[in-house]
Amino acid sequence: MTDFEPSSEEVETLYEQLDREAEEMGYHLNPDLDFTRDLARGLLVNEKRYGYHSCPCRLASGDRDEDLDIICPCDYRDQDLNEYGACYCALYVSGEVLTGERDLGPVPERRPSPEEREKAARPLSAPSGETLSSLPYPVWRCRVCGYLCAREEPPGVCPICKAGMDRFERFI
Repeated sequence: MTDFEPSSEEVETLYEQLDREAEEMGYHLNPDLDFTRDLARGLLVNEKRYGYHSCPCRLASGDRDEDLDIICPCDYRDQDLNEYGACYCALYVSGEVLTGERDLGPVPERRPSPEEREKAARPLSAPSGETLSSLPYPVWRCRVCGYLCAREEPPGVCPICKAGMDRFERFI
């Protein structure tokens, strides 16, 4: 047992929390309970190791800002669910997978390389080449669900998916 190994009580508590929050938000956890609890264990190990729930199926850097896109629920969850019926690690599954109408298959990694992430972080430009900085307020986008809001600062918690303020990026 390592210093990072969570207790079975910690795993069960996180599993119950994830399940409750998923169902409240219209999502579903993988019905394979042993598999799902192993993923919860991985999230807890990463929380103890790094201080945040990075995806247990991806290599985290240990730098929260660099890993924001892979903090569970990751930025790619909804797109993966829509396209493949599950997120990359298969913690979250679609209703079709839950009811057995769709089989789970492999989900390709869609996380961009570090170079691609750096390029995507550059400011947006209008078609004329001007930057879109003349708006009265910045527009913030939730990196998890895509929610947009125009205000001075991002909300403390996304009203759609409940992601924290740090999961917002300045969109415009």
